[in-house]
Formats: sequence, C-alpha cells, structure tokens
Amino acid sequence: MMQQYMKELEQEPFDAEEFVERLAWRTIAETKNENDEDFNPTLLHDSFVQAIKDLTLLQERQKKKCERLEAAVREDEALFFQEIHNLLEQNKQAIDTFQELDGKINHVATKVLHLGDQLDSVNGPRARVVDAQNLMTHLSEFLTTGPLTSGIFTDPMRIDEAAEIIQKLYLISQDLPSPKFEGLKRKIERKYDETERALIDEFSLAQRRNDFKRMKEIANVLSQFKGYPQCVDAYIEISQAVRYRQYKDHFLIMNVKFQNCLLNKDVFAHLLPLCQQNYEIIKKVFNNPEQVMAKFVLNIYHLKIQEHIASRLSSKLDSYNYLRTLYDLYFRTNQLSQELSVFNMGNDKNYLNKLTSNIFNKHIDNYISLELKCLKERSSANLQRYYESKNHQKKQIQSGGFQDLRRDLQAVIGTRANINIAQIENYGGETFLSEELAITILQDTKHAFQRCQLLSKPEDKASNATQILDRLLNSLLTEHVDYALELGLQAVPVVEGSKNPPTLYFFSVVYQSNNITHLLEKQFTDLAVPLILNTPKYNDCIQKKKFVLEDIERKVNTGLDRTLNAVATWVKLYLQAEQKKTDFKPDTDDFDTVASPACKAVSQYITNVIKEMKTNLDGNNVTALLQELGIRLHRVIYDHLLQFQFNTAGAMVAICDLNEYRSCTKHLGPLVAELFETLHALCNLLLVKPENLQQVCSEDSLVNLDRSVLHNFIQLRSDFKAQKQNFLKV
Repeated sequence: MMQQYMKELEQEPFDAEEFVERLAWRTIAETKNENDEDFNPTLLHDSFVQAIKDLTLLQERQKKKCERLEAAVREDEALFFQEIHNLLEQNKQAIDTFQELDGKINHVATKVLHLGDQLDSVNGPRARVVDAQNLMTHLSEFLTTGPLTSGIFTDPMRIDEAAEIIQKLYLISQDLPSPKFEGLKRKIERKYDETERALIDEFSLAQRRNDFKRMKEIANVLSQFKGYPQCVDAYIEISQAVRYRQYKDHFLIMNVKFQNCLLNKDVFAHLLPLCQQNYEIIKKVFNNPEQVMAKFVLNIYHLKIQEHIASRLSSKLDSYNYLRTLYDLYFRTNQLSQELSVFNMGNDKNYLNKLTSNIFNKHIDNYISLELKCLKERSSANLQRYYESKNHQKKQIQSGGFQDLRRDLQAVIGTRANINIAQIENYGGETFLSEELAITILQDTKHAFQRCQLLSKPEDKASNATQILDRLLNSLLTEHVDYALELGLQAVPVVEGSKNPPTLYFFSVVYQSNNITHLLEKQFTDLAVPLILNTPKYNDCIQKKKFVLEDIERKVNTGLDRTLNAVATWVKLYLQAEQKKTDFKPDTDDFDTVASPACKAVSQYITNVIKEMKTNLDGNNVTALLQELGIRLHRVIYDHLLQFQFNTAGAMVAICDLNEYRSCTKHLGPLVAELFETLHALCNLLLVKPENLQQVCSEDSLVNLDRSVLHNFIQLRSDFKAQKQNFLKV
C-alpha cells in the first residue's frame, strides 16, 4: 500500500482532495465486490484511519531520508569550501610572483634603453662622420677629370647605393658657388640624370617581371629624386599597355578582330578590372598610393575614355542616334565613376564627377535644343507616316461658334425642306486615332525624360523637362488627339430624315482619345513630375496640361452632345413618320396587345446605341451620358404621345410601347427609370374608367405631378368630349 501512496503523492500536480476522493471510492468499490450490501461507513472510517497511520509512517521515513541527505550535502560543502580556500591562496601567491617578475623586467628594460641611448650618442656622430668621409671621397672623384672609376658608379648591381650617393651629392652641389664649381655641378647633374633614368628603366623591367618587392625598393629611392613623377607615369603607361596586350591575346585566341580594347563598344567592361588589379599593386609599391591612383584614373579618363567618346560621337550620326549614344556613354561613365569611388584617391570627393564633367561638358551644353529638335522631327515623321497609311491628307479645320451655327442652320433647313444640304464626311468610320502611334511618341518622350534626368545640369533640369512636356502635349494631344476630335465632330451626322438611322462613330473617337490621355497622364506622373516637383515650373506644367485637356474635354462633350441630339432627332423623326394614328385608335378591338412596329424599331436602335456607349465609355462618364440619353428619349416620347388620341385599345398599345421603352432604357439609371415609370402611369390614365381617374391620379407615381400634365394626358382620350364634365373634376 505504501508503494501505491508514493506513486499518487509524487504525481504533478498533487491534489489532496482528489487523493481523498480516490481513497474513498477505492474503499467503497472493494466493499461492493465482497458483498452487495449497502454503504458501510464504519469500513470507510477504518480505511481513513489506516491511511492516516500509513501516511504518518511514510512521513517519518521521508524525514529521516532528508536528514541523511542534508548531512551528506553539508559534508560535501565543507570539503568544497576548503578546496576553494586553497585555490585562492595559490592564486594570491601566483599574483605576487607575477608582480615581482614584472618589476624585474621593467628594471632590465630601463637599463637596456639607457644603454641603447648611450650607444646611439656614440654611434650617431661616428656614422655621420663616416658618411661625410664617403661623400667627400666620391666628391673628390667627381673633381677629377675623366670618367668615374669607382665600382659603386660603374657596377649596375649597385644602382641603389649609387642613387643614394648621387642624390646627396646633387643636393650638396646646389649650394656650391657657380663660377668655381660649374664643371663639378654639370658632371654631378649628368650622373644624377643618368642614375635617374637607370632607376626608371630598372623599375620598368621589374614591373614587367611582376617583381613588386623590387618595384617598391626603386620607388622608395626615386621618391627622393625630382624625376619621381616620371616613375609614376612609366608605371601607368606600362600597366595599361600590359593589360591591353592581355586583352589582345585573348581576342586573338577567340579569332576576334582586335584593335584596341579601349576603343571597342565594351570599353567600360575592361576598365574596372584594370583599376582593381592595379590598385592592389599601387598600394604595395608606392608610399603615396592615393596620389598615384588618382593619376592612374586621370590618365584613363582623359586619354582612354575621352578618346573613345570622341570617336563614338564624332561619327556622322543623326540626332536620335547621337542622343542615344551620348546617354549611353554618359550613363556608363557615371556608373564607372560609382564603381571606382571605392578606391582611395585623396580627399576630393567630387574628383571623379569633375573628370566626367570635363569630358562631357562640350557635348551636353546644347543638349536640350538637340533633344527638342529630335522629338519634333520624330513625332512629325510618325504622324505623317500614320496619316499616309490611312490615305489621309491632314487639313486645316475651321471650328468655333460660326461653324457650329452654320451646321445647326443646315440641319434645321434640311429637316424642314426634306433635302440634304449638310455635307457630312464620316471617313468610313475611321477615327484617325492610334494607340500604337501614341505609344511610339510616348516612348520617344520617355527616353527624352530619362536623358533630361541624366544629362541636364541641376539648375536646368526642371526647365528642360518643361520644354519636353510642351513638345509632348503639342505632338500627342494637339497634333493628334485634338485633330481627330475635330474630324470626329464634323463627322457626327446631321439627321435630316427618318429613312436611315444615324451611324455613330464618335463614341469610338472618345474611347481612343481617353485611352491616349490616360497613357499621357501616367507618363506625366511617373517621369515628368519627379523632374519638376518642388520647383516653380511645377504649377506651370500643371496649368498647361490642364488647359490642353480641358479643351479636349470640351470638344468631347460637344461631340457627345451632338451625338445624343442625332439619336433623339432620328427617334423623333422616325416616330413622326412611321407611327400611325390607327396604332393608338384602331377601328376594331381585334388586335394584338404588342408594341407597335415603330416602337420596336426605335427600341432596337436605342439598345444598339446603349451597347456601343457602354463598350466605348467608362466610369462616371458613361453613367452621366446614359442618363442624359434617357432624359432626351423621355422628352421625345412624351411629346410624341401628346400628338395622338387614344381609345381603349389604343391605350393598351401605348402601354405596350411604354413597356418596350422601359425595357430598353432600364440600364440608363434610376432617374430615367423613374421618368418612364411616371410616363407609364400617365398612359394608364388613357385606359381606366372615368370614375376611377380620381383614385389613379392620387397614387404615389402621379400625386406630385402638376395638374396640367394630368389634364393634358386625359384630354388625349377619345371619350374626353363625351365625359368632359367628369374628367374636369379630376
């Protein structure tokens, strides 16, 4: 039982109440297994008493076990404390020993330094005296006539020693009086120059052998000579020439014609590796690597890159290819400058930018005039090719109030006289708008903005971008979109009869012009705005663009208005011509309750017009235009119905017509639906019994209408005269 208690007590988490519950249930279960009597509280009590005794005994055992473990831990703790104490004592002794040793070392070092100072004080004057004696010996050799015989000057292997001696002799000779020692000075100078040239030749040989150690030794010696810059020049010339030969050999192996790696199209790809390789060598060889690297890069820019750029831009290129080449060269030169900026070339942070500016200044001074000329030529040529592909000769278009008045008068006279006097040319539905042409012009302008960003001086960037934008607005909107809208306005049909419904092409013109203006707006936002933002030119550009677009929008609205007028006019004329009086006042009650033929024809035409409008227009424009079309159709149909008299059967036909009109105009907006719903309710006045008119007029759809409108419709009833007194009570 003790083992059972241990398992339960060691469970995590331990719950005392749950332990007692399990003990009680276990006791009850054992009682029921023995016999089927009822619950025995005495047995449960005895079980609890025995469990308490067992737990008390278990507690005592665990307490003794804990005491034994605590005693063992205390013994281990005492042992560990003793070991730590011993280690601390040993560490203290080691520190004392180290301090003693450090003191002895400092004492010895002090004596050594003192001894060294004493040796220097004795050896320094002695060495100087020896050097002076050597110089006097060599100087005396220069005073003798004839060639030098000393081995230090005749042995090429001792060139470094000779250089040191001749450099000191040269400095001494500069202080000697001229008339008396003129011959000595000339002899020393000749040897000085000869030694200098020999060192430079030796440096060049070492460079070809890639003997960087020897190069560094010679460079250190030459740094005291006045010809040291010639050493740097020799290194630059040879390093680039060696690199060129490596490229040349590579291209010869590849069977590629090679003239000069710095004069081919991929010149910039070779320059960065060239500089990277030589920068590491320069740091190893020269004591002033910053100045040498700056001169190395200067030589590349002024001789190699400038020569390459001059050869590329001096060829007979047209303006477009010239600008493309100039942009590419300037971009790649700037890119190379950024890559070379990681090298240390002194404290001038704008060194590379200055080199680039010196090369390109003469090429970009007249950049913007050439850019505008190129844009004008290319846009004019593209427009000309487009109109030629359409067999169209661009013409001057007269527009304005007088032309509009003339057009309206021709339409009125033609309608009244039933003759066609307005000659409308619709060009077979051709819109004379091309998104491909627009994309071509925008692509040219995109490249122009990119070149403007790179090639323009900071103070001229906004002004140049404004001129490019002006050229774009003129080429794309004025010369192309505006011209197409003018042609589209003239092509809107003037309805003079009901025979043929007007063919509408202006919706396509609007669709394509909207697409082109959206493309222009995107380019303006993406490319032009970053160049002019936060400058005085920004508001000017916004106003120019707004002015041109507002003029286009005005012409679009004029064309749409004329188009809707053409639709409404044709519907009016067609209904006048095709709608018969007998449609609404048949002589017999034997008829089909369907819409009249005239209504069906009009409904089909309106459905086609709505479909075309939804295809070519979008957004708020199509919503507003559909609503306007519905309003005008409602007015035409309303006025048309007022011209007839209706009997009961004819009223049924009118209601069928209204249902047909409602069906084809249900997509024109809630206002139009409400207007035709009201008109349908008015037509019900033609059908209801006279005694029910008062009730019908009081319904929601008619209660707010003016009474004169209700009376106008009631008067259209064929029984109006007979029931006039009853009708007038409404």
